[in-house]
Amino acid sequence: MTVRGVFASANETRELAAGEVVFEAGDTGSHMYGVVSGSVQLRDGDDVVATLGPDSTFGELAIISKEPRSLTAVAAEDTTIALIDERTFIFLVHETPTFALQVMRSLAGRIKQLDTER
Repeated sequence: MTVRGVFASANETRELAAGEVVFEAGDTGSHMYGVVSGSVQLRDGDDVVATLGPDSTFGELAIISKEPRSLTAVAAEDTTIALIDERTFIFLVHETPTFALQVMRSLAGRIKQLDTER
């Protein structure tokens, strides 16, 4: 199953209107998200850190470290996201090992980008 297939067949999805906030920096979280369609901007204040399209993940640190959100996530256009809690994350990693690699690559890329910008 492709990563897109993982998100498209998610048990829980959410439809977002353009400009709708998924979460804000400082929020606590129990879910990470996968972009099914549309796009999401990750923002540090007014600065757009990244724009994520289909197959991208965000909010991973809520599952990995339980730390407050470090960025704000906002739908850049009408968007569908898959909600992934810790239990679902563990299941997806077990059933689709490439999912874990995709999440790690996404997170590593964002960390590297933030480090070079600071």
